[in-house]
Amino acid sequence: MITKGLEVVSQNYIAGEWRSIQGEGQAVFNPSNTLEKIGEMYLSTAEDVLEAVAAAHAGFMIWKKKSGSEKSSYLYKMADALEQESEEVATLASKEMGKPIGEMLGEVMRGVNLLRFYAAEGVRPTGEVIPSTDADVLQYTKRVPLGVVGIITPWNFPVAIPIWKIAPALICGNSVVWKPAEHGVLTATFLMKVFEKANLPKGVLNLVIGKGSVVGQTLLEEAEIHAISFTGSTATGKNVASACAKRNIKYQTEMGGKNAAIVLNDANLEKTVPIILSGAFRSAGQKCTATSRIIVEKGIYPKFIAAVQEAMSAITVQEALNNQAYLGPVASKAQFDTVSEYTQLARKEGEIIAEGPLKTNQKGYYIQPLVVGGVSAKHRLVQEEIFGPVATVLQVDDVEEAIELCNDSLYGLSASIFTNNINKAMQFIDNVEVGMVRVNQETSGVEYQAPFGGMKWSSSHTREQGQAALDFYSQVKTCAIKHQF
Repeated sequence: MITKGLEVVSQNYIAGEWRSIQGEGQAVFNPSNTLEKIGEMYLSTAEDVLEAVAAAHAGFMIWKKKSGSEKSSYLYKMADALEQESEEVATLASKEMGKPIGEMLGEVMRGVNLLRFYAAEGVRPTGEVIPSTDADVLQYTKRVPLGVVGIITPWNFPVAIPIWKIAPALICGNSVVWKPAEHGVLTATFLMKVFEKANLPKGVLNLVIGKGSVVGQTLLEEAEIHAISFTGSTATGKNVASACAKRNIKYQTEMGGKNAAIVLNDANLEKTVPIILSGAFRSAGQKCTATSRIIVEKGIYPKFIAAVQEAMSAITVQEALNNQAYLGPVASKAQFDTVSEYTQLARKEGEIIAEGPLKTNQKGYYIQPLVVGGVSAKHRLVQEEIFGPVATVLQVDDVEEAIELCNDSLYGLSASIFTNNINKAMQFIDNVEVGMVRVNQETSGVEYQAPFGGMKWSSSHTREQGQAALDFYSQVKTCAIKHQF
């Protein structure tokens, strides 16, 4: 680990070398215990970004010439190195952004699996043969890399999201410049130290630490790059899309969500309630796929509320490194302040149906999880992305009204329904306006081999993960060879 004493120090990784960042550092504290300093963050300049992009261009010229199996071997080495360091990576990430250690270990192993999944793509077909009207012409397609790809990642999944962008970008033959979120820079620095063990060619994978207003804007507006993959807020995603469109740069934006879980009268509440609460409150609700709206058919509403109240009494809010923690703190003071405004709004204008107990003696950014009722479908608590442990409940007459309310959102990322009626489940699947539709499962999460992405203001209409990611990180050439000439 790159350390200063016992603390992690953020650094840039450019052209296969670690670069100390000049200037005054900012202390990074554990959100589970704000008295514990875990490292220092140093921020880069626009010049650092341009240097990293230049290095990526040089690296691309080497990387694009390697065979698929050669690229595969590097990704397998990255996966092996990450698996060997999984506990250290998870512990640091948990200390930096507050995700409970059990969840963080699972996220790191997801990263390992993603690397191995895309490593296998190196020996799979990259095109297809297309019949020609001329018997003497061989016509086929081949997928080719874009070039230098900028990757901008959030803090809520500091390991998995970077990897599910980096791995397909690399296996398609691109070089990468990675800008992590400020609340994930220590984890990013350590993760790059782990990946360094794979001995990628210099310049193929670069890390630049800095503010979005400096590093992000330089990537978007000045750097000679060929694509941007961004995950973050919808407001920032709109700016990314606009900047890239002006330059004719390929872009991908994964943004917000206001995900609904529908509970019909025939749902099995013993199974349904724990699943919904997990979707709403794991990771302190800091997932773009977290359950934020709960839409319940009136026939089962009283029983559902009683079951939620009982289940919520057992939910624990504890320091992230406690193996018993159901949820830990939110990631930062800014996040704490933002979510606290919504909890105050809920107590003032809504009805608190259930709340979980706080069980920690530590000084940290802990927020009591809330289930809120008594508000209309147009209320801010129902319409705005909170990104914290707050879920609202709405009552409906039937499945048609439930689907209508589910679709009443700017966002369209994920939604779920709980029912044993296959006809109503299929009606939901056919009519809900989201990119990920789930039956008798929580709204959050999708398997790494499946496409991930949303509709409406949740996405720029591309998909991440699975085979779909290869479409974004490559372009297609159509080739025709006249062999009798």
